[in-house]
Amino acid sequence: MEFLSREQIINELQQSFQSYIDKYDIDEIGIFEEEGQDDRYYVGFTVNKDGKTYHIHSPYSKNGKGGLTQIQNEWTVETDDPQKEDLKGYHDLESIFRNI
Repeated sequence: MEFLSREQIINELQQSFQSYIDKYDIDEIGIFEEEGQDDRYYVGFTVNKDGKTYHIHSPYSKNGKGGLTQIQNEWTVETDDPQKEDLKGYHDLESIFRNI
């Protein structure tokens, strides 16, 4: 397992912003981060499209030095609508962006 710094992971995600905006007609995109329980950390995107907000993230494990490694190559999509369930099990971002 290779642990990367939080900054390395965020920089990688930020490099794709403009291509996702152009290709999928996204209004705005930013970084999503959330501290989980124990050694869990969630990193991904916050996306605004057509007046809706989506939090797209993947789980990471955090070591004692603050390094992160992705636990599984699976993405979850959350909306700001409390009536909607989280959509889990996406294995690539392209399929998420096509569906939102």
